[in-house]
Parts: sequence; structure tokens; C-alpha cells
Amino acid sequence: MKTLFTALLALLAVGAQAQDYPTKPISMIVAFPPGGVAELVGRPLAASMEKTLGQPVLIVNRPGAGGAVGTTAAAKAAPDGYTILMTLSSISIFPVSDPMQGKPAPYQLSDFMPIALVSADPTVLVVSADSPYKSVPDFVAAAKANPGKLNYASSGMFGTLHVAMEMFAGAAGIELFHIPYQGGGPAVTALLGGQVQALASGPAAAIGQIKGGKMRALAGWGDKRLALMPELPTFKELGYKDVEFYIWAGVVAPAAVPPNVQHRLRAAVRAAVADPQFTGAMAKVSTPINYLDAPEFKDFWIADATRLRVAVEKIGKAAKK
Repeated sequence: MKTLFTALLALLAVGAQAQDYPTKPISMIVAFPPGGVAELVGRPLAASMEKTLGQPVLIVNRPGAGGAVGTTAAAKAAPDGYTILMTLSSISIFPVSDPMQGKPAPYQLSDFMPIALVSADPTVLVVSADSPYKSVPDFVAAAKANPGKLNYASSGMFGTLHVAMEMFAGAAGIELFHIPYQGGGPAVTALLGGQVQALASGPAAAIGQIKGGKMRALAGWGDKRLALMPELPTFKELGYKDVEFYIWAGVVAPAAVPPNVQHRLRAAVRAAVADPQFTGAMAKVSTPINYLDAPEFKDFWIADATRLRVAVEKIGKAAKK
């Protein structure tokens, strides 16, 4: 009886704390180094969320393993709403890719609760501005003439940028040399520094360099052309029918977060995406806002995760041949 009474008191205490949420700063984990899409979206979003929540929302960079390190840390965090995750579509990859490599899955998608989708953009294939490759046919021809010689950077093994590039390579029948980095920011730096020859990048992380004449975009992974680069063809237009990939950014929390805390977080993101401070920040990096509240985000996420599972399993089978 005493044990039952103690447990009841603990539940009541947790409930009371949740009702008062938030009473202290909130950590928003970004599972990548600064400079990538998650950082570019997450930092201004956190600043705007503070206005609704009345507490600081602090960005905590936890890079490593293409995003798996920070994502795993978020999955294991206390489900009290004080740790949330600004995630990319790569969250759906590691529960598939790690078991394929004989490793236990670092987390499951069921460990997370969707809060809101913030943006969703197709990746773009970029090379340096002084590259000899002026088009996708140029790039493919060079890769076929030099199997395994052309290299590209990614945000990490089986991260979003790796999967996108291998999806293209498989469709084009080419073999490329993969060089993984700790995130999209370092991958962009590697391309600008001449360490690699190509990169599949989120538009937000590359548009400044493209407009500044330091990078050249060759094609996009979307089902239609990007509004900010209407002259850029899609891979589908170029004949690669199955090459479609989106790098989306959204906010998630540990799955057991109490309902009222979830509602507070949803309301904070809803208000943030309409805040001129946030919309202005997104306009500066030419990133359209594609907001979906939790129920719609859940449906979107399930559909995207299903498509990514097929792509990752196909990459895994090709690697074993």
C-alpha cells in the first residue's frame, strides 16, 4: 500500500510539473555541426519559439555518425519536454541501415513523437564553380569513363546526402567514391576547398554559394523544379525517373512526452513559423516554409520513411554485389 501511495504521489508530481511547463530552459538538439540545414532552420526557429514558451530554447549541437549520435541522445532523453530534436529526414534511415550492417538499431521511430514539420526541400547536385562539369550528362560521362574516381562529400554514412547521391548513382549506372563528413556544413566546406568534386546538398546550405558564384548546381531531386532555381532541371526531367529525394526539417520529442507538453510545443512551433523574425531568416537562405502540425506531419513522415526504407535497402544490396 505504501509503495502504491508513493507511486501515486510521483505521478501527481510529474503531472503538476507538466501543467507548469516550461519552468526552465529547453534544449533543442541539432544532430549536426553548424552550417547545415538543421542548424539553419533550427536556430531561428528556437529563437521564435522562446516568445511563446517564455523560456530560452537553447541549440545543442550533437554531431556524429551522420546524425545518429544526436538523434539517439534525443531518443534517450527524459520525456519531460525539456529536450527536443530538430531532425532531418535522415532520422528514418538509421533504424534500417544499422541492422543491414550487423549493428543494433540506435533507436526506433516509435521512440519519437512528431511535433511539427517546418520545411521540406529536394536536395540539389552541386559542383564547384570551376569544375569542368557543366551538366549532369557531363558528370555521368566522366564517372563512366573513370569508375570510382569521381568523389563526393556527404553528411555521413547513410545520412541524407549519402542516400540521395547513391540513389542518383544507382539510376545512372555509375560508381562514385564516397567521403563522409560530420555534417552538411563540413561537406560544403570540403567542396569549396577542392577536397571533393560533388555534393548533394540541401538548397538552404548551398544557395548562398551558388548565388555567390562559388558553386554550380546541376540538377535537383524534386518532382518539380525549385522555385528559387527555376532554371535547374530535375533528375526526372533528365530521364532518371526514380531519383526523388527530400531533405526535410522538423521538430520531434521523446515519445512519452505528456499530452499537454506536446500541445505547448506544437503551439510554440505554430506561432514561430508565422513570426516575421523566423520567416525573414528563412527568406535569407531561400528556404520555403512547409509547415505541418503533428497529425499531418505524422502521415508525411510515415510515407517518407517507407520510401527511404526501399532506397536504403536497395543501396545495401548493391553494396554487397
